[in-house]
Amino acid sequence: MSTLELEKELWDFGHNLIAGCDEVGRGCLFGSVLAATVILPKDLLIEGVKDSKKLSPKKREELYEVIKEKAIAIGVGTISSKIIDEINIKNATRLAMKKAILNLKDKDGQTVIPDFVLVDAEEIDIKLPQKAIIKGDDTCHGIAAASIVAKVIRDRMCLKWAEEYPHYGIEQHKGYGTKLHKEALLAYGPSELHRRSFLKKILAV
Repeated sequence: MSTLELEKELWDFGHNLIAGCDEVGRGCLFGSVLAATVILPKDLLIEGVKDSKKLSPKKREELYEVIKEKAIAIGVGTISSKIIDEINIKNATRLAMKKAILNLKDKDGQTVIPDFVLVDAEEIDIKLPQKAIIKGDDTCHGIAAASIVAKVIRDRMCLKWAEEYPHYGIEQHKGYGTKLHKEALLAYGPSELHRRSFLKKILAV
């Protein structure tokens, strides 16, 4: 369960605007990788917030609305499948996270710069104090909140992609390499939004 333990240490040290950052879609065969960054008010613990993978879609949507309402600032960054193929998924993930941090905006659309960034398992090329937290979406409240925001936004993108590319069942598997997805790839070939660098073994069959 996520707690405020990490945030409390930083608040005690004098950091007020603490951002949590996480990504979703890293292991997908299709579509962008997406990162979200969230700054929540000091001492706010939203009940039910934990790693988005451990929540039902309905609960994620509910918590997303609460986070959106309560957050001081939210930022989102995406990197396309084309760029993922060019620079690899690790670099693309870090770049999406960097964009999400730089895109932090409050409800009035004003840019917000965090005092400190807690990042899920990555180090970001950005001139801000930061700390990589292994399994941060499981233990850190701010990172867990960011994981929910990222997952809800990307899942909504997947529903739109499913309409544009109806053969692949994206609305079901959200771009991950399920049996259904692999069978569709073999039957129809890849779309322009598939990550070619992820498909070599599948398409070699």
